[in-house]
Amino acid sequence: MTTTNRLKMLCGVAALLGLAACASDKAPATADVAVSRAAVANATTAGAADLAPAEMQSAREKLMRANQALAAKDYKSAQDLATQASADAQLAQSKANSAKATTAADELQQNIRLLREELNRANSTTQQ
Repeated sequence: MTTTNRLKMLCGVAALLGLAACASDKAPATADVAVSRAAVANATTAGAADLAPAEMQSAREKLMRANQALAAKDYKSAQDLATQASADAQLAQSKANSAKATTAADELQQNIRLLREELNRANSTTQQ
């Protein structure tokens, strides 16, 4: 094998390794963007758009930027933005769930108060 052929083969192998490295970066970034897309969808379903609008806006913006980075083949940025979008979406979902739980607890307390008032009225009328 001549030196020129070896050099060509070496360049070919280097190019293949470079392509493999790019492909290996793409898969995790694509997966992370898909996970963040699901996290945003779950938060939306939980009512976070109404109950935690700032966090949802942040999650959506970061998801959009992650998609743009993925399209531009900037896989590191896509992965970082997707991770941030997931965290924001999970925070929004937690805030929404917390707000719902607080509302339910307040309603339960109100019902208990009303029942006590009715019980007190019933007891006062039977004592007269």
